[in-house]
Amino acid sequence: MSPLRTEQHAVLDRAADQPMLAQTLDWAAINSGTAHLAGLSAVAGKLADAFAALPGTVSLLDADPVESILPDGAVRISERGRNLHVAVRPEAPVQLLLTGHMDTVFGVDHAFQTIRTLDDGRINGPGVADMKGGIAIILATLKGLEASPLAARIGYEVVINSDEETGSHGSAALIARAAQGKAAALTYEPAATPEGLLAGARPGSGNFSIVVTGRSAHAGRNPEDGRNAVLAAADLALRLARAKGPNLSVNAAKIEGGGPNNVVPDHAVLRINMRPRTPEDETRARNHIDAAIAAVAIEHDVHVHLHGGFARPPKPLDAAAERLFGLVRDCGARLGQTIAWAPSGGVCDGNNIAAQGVPVVDTMGVRGGAIHSGEEFLIVESLAERARLSTLVLLELAERGRP
Repeated sequence: MSPLRTEQHAVLDRAADQPMLAQTLDWAAINSGTAHLAGLSAVAGKLADAFAALPGTVSLLDADPVESILPDGAVRISERGRNLHVAVRPEAPVQLLLTGHMDTVFGVDHAFQTIRTLDDGRINGPGVADMKGGIAIILATLKGLEASPLAARIGYEVVINSDEETGSHGSAALIARAAQGKAAALTYEPAATPEGLLAGARPGSGNFSIVVTGRSAHAGRNPEDGRNAVLAAADLALRLARAKGPNLSVNAAKIEGGGPNNVVPDHAVLRINMRPRTPEDETRARNHIDAAIAAVAIEHDVHVHLHGGFARPPKPLDAAAERLFGLVRDCGARLGQTIAWAPSGGVCDGNNIAAQGVPVVDTMGVRGGAIHSGEEFLIVESLAERARLSTLVLLELAERGRP
């Protein structure tokens, strides 16, 4: 790639000069755990005000209701926070999608609630890397783009959802709609390592709650009349674990149920996660689940009901995705940034976007680390670095049309 042109320098400088750190600290100071609707509402309002600086329309859209299974097997319908949606120049020849999330894993009662500056200048705080810093980079990038003559060639949608940390169940339909017809997408999860490594291929992820209903009886007088739901759930967990292999991880996380030692338990709920590497592996996992449930139901004479599914499809790297990663790498080289990528065992909204046939790089956010823990940190200089990088990627996409 050629060196930066004078007009590109000006656009990138505009992006890098945006008040990203101040915005990150402001947004991260409000608890926005996925279940804390009041906090999410406050953050969403601030984000809507900030993104109103862009042309186009800014909306806060209600999330779809989310179903979950309680320990007693009952179905609970939960609300999620509203999702930010921005649409700019839908008539432009090049259409892109930029996504992020406003929620964190830290609930309102979690001990990790404060922000502090560490001795080496890093910022420690809930969500500063994952991903309030990434949201600030999105806004800075787009403000930089709007200062370029190439802006007229690019239309874009921005989705900042409120439930990524729990699987995006309430926002998956919005993300799928926004991905339609896009030439490429960028998602602003933090880099995979503090050095800036990007996450390449990702497995899919399925979360399941399997309700087992048996029959209670006295454990001493007539145990043969009972149908032990806990035993059936344990057998099911073992059968599902046999599907584990290089391309499929299986984690039986919890069995809930049972009661007094002298009662054959008639109820249990098995919680399990599966992560297939490819769509074919997902199909094999589904078939294994169905076969295991059928066998356990017959052998233990119990009723088994499956809830959940593969909310995150596998994200292998196809040719279009490889080209987009190559473009990011080459833009990084022009900026003196070394960009590389490697497979990741984690999942995110990039999985859902890729499932729509759109190439996506989903770790365009800050450099930092220790996410999902009280040690989470943001490397401050990465805000400007990543803003320059993603702005240059957008300028190149404006000229090329596609990766």
